[in-house]
Amino acid sequence: MSHEGIRFLSREEQERLDREERRAAALSRDALTPAKVRVLKTEGTGMEIDWADGHTSHWSFQWLRNACPCASCVEDRKNLGLEPGQARPKPAQVLQMFEAPARPASAHAVGRYAIQFNWQDGHSSGIYSWDFLRRNCQCPVCKGTS
Repeated sequence: MSHEGIRFLSREEQERLDREERRAAALSRDALTPAKVRVLKTEGTGMEIDWADGHTSHWSFQWLRNACPCASCVEDRKNLGLEPGQARPKPAQVLQMFEAPARPASAHAVGRYAIQFNWQDGHSSGIYSWDFLRRNCQCPVCKGTS
């Protein structure tokens, strides 16, 4: 009996595959349609979306900046083996330098399918589609941690 097609996965590999499967699953139109979008710029806390299907999502500005979906950021994350929203590792330093928290200078709608942030660090090429945001919802239910 041959076992050529059998591959054993680590727990981390299986969890990553499970996350990818959840992201790839078909979502209803209501699940991808925002009923209300709040960019909490003054509070500095992030963005919230109430979806047409009744679900509510929240992302911190730091998560959103680290999850930028532009081509260069996606390529950087891929090369470092990071998931959307994961911070890149900081180099070891004797004295840690202060890094200002991620904050958008502005945000605007892109058609009826996305939002774009102009970050205070000058980056502005990422277009966050409703599909991308919903598939990367950070709530415990969607992340499978509840």
